[in-house]
Amino acid sequence: MRARILAALGACFVIASGPAAAQKKYGPGVTDTEIKIGNFVPYSGPASAYGMVGRINGAYFKMLNDKGGINGRKINWLSYDDAYSPPKAVEQTRKLVENDEVLLLFQTLGTPSNTAVMKYLNTKKVPQIMLSSGGTRFGDDPKANPWTMPFNVPYQAEGRIYAKWIIDNHPNAKIAVLSANDDYGKDIYKGVRDGLGEKISMIVSEATYDNSDPTVDSQIVKLKASGADMFLNLSTPKFAAMAIRKIGEIGWKPIQILNQVSQSTGAVLKPAGLDHSQGLIGANYTKDPIDPAWKDDAGMKEFNAFVDKYAPDVDRSNGLVLYSYGAAQTLEYILKQAGDDLSRDNIMRIATSLKGLAPTSLLPGITMNTAPGDHFPIKQMQMIRFKGDQWESFGPVIEAKMN
Repeated sequence: MRARILAALGACFVIASGPAAAQKKYGPGVTDTEIKIGNFVPYSGPASAYGMVGRINGAYFKMLNDKGGINGRKINWLSYDDAYSPPKAVEQTRKLVENDEVLLLFQTLGTPSNTAVMKYLNTKKVPQIMLSSGGTRFGDDPKANPWTMPFNVPYQAEGRIYAKWIIDNHPNAKIAVLSANDDYGKDIYKGVRDGLGEKISMIVSEATYDNSDPTVDSQIVKLKASGADMFLNLSTPKFAAMAIRKIGEIGWKPIQILNQVSQSTGAVLKPAGLDHSQGLIGANYTKDPIDPAWKDDAGMKEFNAFVDKYAPDVDRSNGLVLYSYGAAQTLEYILKQAGDDLSRDNIMRIATSLKGLAPTSLLPGITMNTAPGDHFPIKQMQMIRFKGDQWESFGPVIEAKMN
């Protein structure tokens, strides 16, 4: 009798487990024990400061793997150097998709590089998600690019926020603008110009730089000579730091607005000189890792424990550290929600149905929300001001409207 009961229970187990096993659905790069995730960032070249993004994501996935992975599967993180070069990004992306056969690309960095691979990835139907760029083109046409989704606030929206703040608080300002001569610089600067609208004449001087330029000294001297009393710094970290330092060295005293991608205390403001950085204005959506206001915040305690163990030599005042940590939290959520349906279709279904998701890196009141027709997860920011050795938030959370 006991043998018959055990046999019957065994049969029931087989029947019960059969459908569950059949429900497993895997895309490329997925097995019962592994999920391959692809990435490229500039570990070398003029934008190598951004290499921190790939490093912290890798450290986060190592932490997850040490805890058993996601739903029992370890993350195989394949992160390659594209040197901030679009042709190199194309080469690395093809390697990841065709040779490594990754499930998806995550946090690939840079507007020019992501632009170069977007059509290829959408043709191949490979998720290109939470990419490290706020390029407006990556989220403004989900029908044409259904497999692409950025993590950052769209750059044009950020530009509009600065324009609104200027008009509301300094309506008679004479503005000088430094921007990158690439897709990123043109994108955020368009947001500023659109936001100023009829007040576009407030811009009295503008200059650009190329990533190959050794300095921006001549551009800063030119902008100062225009008589501008406000400086809008729309630059990537290396050049933003050089601009801030040069402004301090020549004794120019404009109101300075610094774009979000270059607000890292460790990577930008310290090299520029904290004495030259006092009073900088910006807008952001993430917490400042060194702000004592967060010392009792549960999420920041977890972040600090993570850094202590998995990236002990990094400067946590580098905003890219917390930024990358929050993006990795987002991917962890998506993969957990996917369960055993780790198909590319299901990954995008989950990524385009986020409702009120709040990685611990985000400022209070800012959440991630998406839909099939809305590929901009974060659309809110708050104004910040640099004082002493840290950023301080002020004013309300602002919805970054795209229209």
